[in-house]
Amino acid sequence: MPRVPFVAYLCLAASMSLVGSYVGLSKLLVAVFPVFLLAWLRFGIAAVAMAHWVRRAPGEALLSPHDRVLLFWESFLGNFLFSVCMLFGVKLTSALAAGVTMAAIPAVVALLSRAFLKERITRPQAAGIACAVAGIALLALGGAGHAGDGAAAGGNSMLGQVLLIGAVVCEASYVVIGKRLAANVSPKRISALVNLWGLALVTPLGVWQAGSFDFAAVTPATWGLLLFYALAASMITVWLWMTGLRHVPAASAGVFTVMLPVTAAAIGVVFLGERFGSAHAVAFAFALAGVVLATRPGRRVAEAGA
Repeated sequence: MPRVPFVAYLCLAASMSLVGSYVGLSKLLVAVFPVFLLAWLRFGIAAVAMAHWVRRAPGEALLSPHDRVLLFWESFLGNFLFSVCMLFGVKLTSALAAGVTMAAIPAVVALLSRAFLKERITRPQAAGIACAVAGIALLALGGAGHAGDGAAAGGNSMLGQVLLIGAVVCEASYVVIGKRLAANVSPKRISALVNLWGLALVTPLGVWQAGSFDFAAVTPATWGLLLFYALAASMITVWLWMTGLRHVPAASAGVFTVMLPVTAAAIGVVFLGERFGSAHAVAFAFALAGVVLATRPGRRVAEAGA
């Protein structure tokens, strides 16, 4: 096995930390913007910023029909559907709840690797999946998923948890599909093309919500947060992740998704004033135990796309 450059690990960790930060801070944005309008603005801003990344670099191979299909699914699942599930889920629960739920990503990566890459699930991985499920169940059934301000409760909180679980599945799909793409397409071009697909998918709904939205009421601070969200979510994190994936197997990269829930939970507690209660502590313990078990060293990993 060739030695993996340290910078590849650094890129993966930085990418998931940024994802966690905007998952947490999106709680502030969904309080101002309707969800589809927010997603549309995100993809639109990023499309302008990444316009020069769309063109094929000199010497880069043409996109094969298979790559084009993967680019669509990478965007539909990892960009469009993840954004919709995550934004609605955070709106109905809390950034802290999103952090606990998304700690299940490595376990779901293991399940998808079994289903699509035919990797064997070991006993520790199975235990990790069980821990992740236990943590999410405790969060949802114990009431710890409610928003810190009491805005979400009962059925809304349960729906929010379901949406967050959907976001977990989408992000895990993004990890598995991304490994195949990174073997043939440059990280910058993947970032730009995936974002353009996301923009195309959300534009009809975004235009619909923009027609009745009062843009003049948005504060400069909120516009600044939106700019950070757009560049981080569509441009910087994708480029960092794809850069790291060029050197790290997909399932091994799942280890670094632990940075997402930790950062999201920290944002919720430190910046949004959400309370870290005993139910959160137990749920997070289950979730992180699942991460440790699901990503134990020594797993046999299929090098997708190799």
